[in-house]
Formats: sequence, C-alpha cells, structure tokens
Amino acid sequence: MPAGQMEAGTRKGCTMARSTMPTLTAGEGGLNRYLDEIRKFPMLEPQVEYMLAKRYQEHDDRKAAHQLVTSHLRLVAKIAMGYRGYGLPIGEVVSEGNVGLMQAVKKFDPERGFRLATYAMWWIKASIQEYILRSWSLVKMGTTANQKRLFFNLRRLKGKIQALDDGDLKPDQVKQIATTLNVSEAEVISMNQRLSGDASLNAPIKAGEGESGQWQDWLVDDHESQEDILIEQDELENRRSLLSGAMAVLNDRERRIFQARRLTEDPVTLEELSTEFDISRERVRQIEVRAFEKVQDAVQKAALARAQALRVVEDA
Repeated sequence: MPAGQMEAGTRKGCTMARSTMPTLTAGEGGLNRYLDEIRKFPMLEPQVEYMLAKRYQEHDDRKAAHQLVTSHLRLVAKIAMGYRGYGLPIGEVVSEGNVGLMQAVKKFDPERGFRLATYAMWWIKASIQEYILRSWSLVKMGTTANQKRLFFNLRRLKGKIQALDDGDLKPDQVKQIATTLNVSEAEVISMNQRLSGDASLNAPIKAGEGESGQWQDWLVDDHESQEDILIEQDELENRRSLLSGAMAVLNDRERRIFQARRLTEDPVTLEELSTEFDISRERVRQIEVRAFEKVQDAVQKAALARAQALRVVEDA
C-alpha cells in the first residue's frame, strides 16, 4: 500500500498496544527517559517472535501483539532519529513511527520467513514520511512521486556531491541529481528552492510551552547499543544469505546485469551494459526484469523453507 493511502487504515484499529505503551513527553529529558524505558523491553529470539506472531494472527492474542510491538520500539526510535533534520519535534516523529510499527504487526505474516524488523521498516518509514509531508507547509504541493522522492533524498545527494550550502545548485549538480533520481532538472531546482530555508541545527526552536532550545538539543547519542548492533547483524546476515542463495539461479550474464542495475548505489546505465554485452538496451532491460523475477521467486521459496523450519521448532 502506498504511503499516501495508509493513514486512515493505520490509525483505524491500531490501539492494540497504545494504552500500555511507554509515554514520550516533550523536551530532551522526556526523550531520554523514553529511550531508557524502551531499552528495558527484551529482544525476541526468532522462534519466540514466530510463536507470538502466530498467536496474534490466529487467536487475536493482544498480549502477544503488545510483546511484538514493545520489543521493536528501539527500531522505531532509531529510524526516527534519521528524520530529525526536518525541523519537527522528535517525539512526534517517534510517535508516528510507532503507529507504523503497530500497523506492521497487524499485517505481519510469520509464514513468509522474514523477521518482523525487516517487514516493519517499510511501515515505520512510510508513517514517518507521511507525517513529515503533512507537517511541512511547503510540501502541500509535494504530492507526486517525484516530489516525494526529491524531498527525502535531496539533502543526502547534495551532501554526497558536497553541495550542502544554501543557494542555487550549479547546472552540473542539478543534472547529476536529476539523473540519479530520474526526475526533471526543473523539479530539482524547484525543490531545492523550497528547501533552501530549512532550519539549521543551531536555529532556535520552541519545544513546547515554556520550553526553548536549539534543534541540536533534540539529538541523542548516535552510538548504537549492543542490542541494535545485534539486530542489524542478524537482519543483514539473513538478507545476505537469502540473496546469495537466490542469485545462484542466475547465469553469468543475468547475474552481472542484476548486480549492476539492482545492487549498486549508482546503477550502471542500460547503454553501458548494452555496449558491454553487444545487445540492445531493450534486451538488457528484459534480462534485468527476468533476473529480478527469478531472484524474487528463489528468495520467497527460501524464506518459506525457513518459516517451515521455525514451525518445526515450535511444534517440537
């Protein structure tokens, strides 16, 4: 479901854990207390997560759902911190991410073989991004897919090409960003002008009634906890293992094209690959699509096999 269509469905029926969720009050102290509180919820082993998800899915077990939610609140907080540069209270961003997490728990199917954290990331980010788009008055016009892509990627790309100073972009920079995001140069210029008034981290803010400070006051320690590191390592290893096994179904040409087009930060162009293999650009595109479908099918089969293995553990 696209992010723009999820708000009503997300908020409707997502109170399964909200009444007993840790509360996040305004101000840096409130944020730190909240982070300390959610660190107390233990992470779940794969078998435990699977069993809880099945209990909620099959028996509407609200206690199981609550445990799934609270065990992933740290994931929400971590993702939310990545959006702290948009000039919105981080507490509200975290709350919106929690809404996305609860929706992910409602939709999660443990039989697919993936961990909840992997599945929930999209819902959490979509909920946060939708909130940011609603909150930025300048983005009332930013409703197209291209405008949203620009809004959430322009800052990163400007940093990559060392063009973070406010003001107009150079023509070559505009062209580079437009090519990378597959948007028009006019759209890049327009969004850059809209965002040029973005507040710096040292800009004064009103955090709430009687509270003031700077944007940087909302920041927390960037150092990951041991729990976060273990979650990331587990998820990364899981995805690498599934992808590596799935790519074995490809021949050498399919693997080269798939890696060049789908697994790199700066994809190789169809033109370059057509020259490399002495085939047309359309033929390269067809091979890319076919390779993606083959890998996707192999990943799904491998994930299902893992889910069945977890079910065996549960029944043992």
